[in-house]
Amino acid sequence: MPLSDDEKAAVLARLPLFAGVSSDSLTRLTAVAGEQDFAAGYYIVRQGQVGTGLYVLLEGRVRVIRGSDELAVLVPGDFFGELAVIDQRPRGASVEAIEATRCLALASWDLLDLLEHDPQLSLNLIRGLVARIRDQGEHPHH
Repeated sequence: MPLSDDEKAAVLARLPLFAGVSSDSLTRLTAVAGEQDFAAGYYIVRQGQVGTGLYVLLEGRVRVIRGSDELAVLVPGDFFGELAVIDQRPRGASVEAIEATRCLALASWDLLDLLEHDPQLSLNLIRGLVARIRDQGEHPHH
């Protein structure tokens, strides 16, 4: 059953990426966020493909893979694809559904527009990227 706009807003508001953003930005994000379902074994994104958005896990689990190395397992509340929002370059890893998975999907063009108008969202995204870079430096195999 699809989430209501209020339920989408609640999911997004819990993410560090969207903490403290304006209510207008959250309303706009909610309006453009679409739900997508993926079967176990489905590659949601593939390494080398140009990315077009950000995904937030609602249900299920996914694994992040670079080459033959599993980098992480993500669970509901986690997100991926934020790098594609910034640079529109090919993805550095694949993401495969381990089990039936449902995500909120946010298109990069919608997020870029909001980044230009909401300084808190921009700062949150920078902090999230820095945290991931630091984590990779401390745990280069994960």
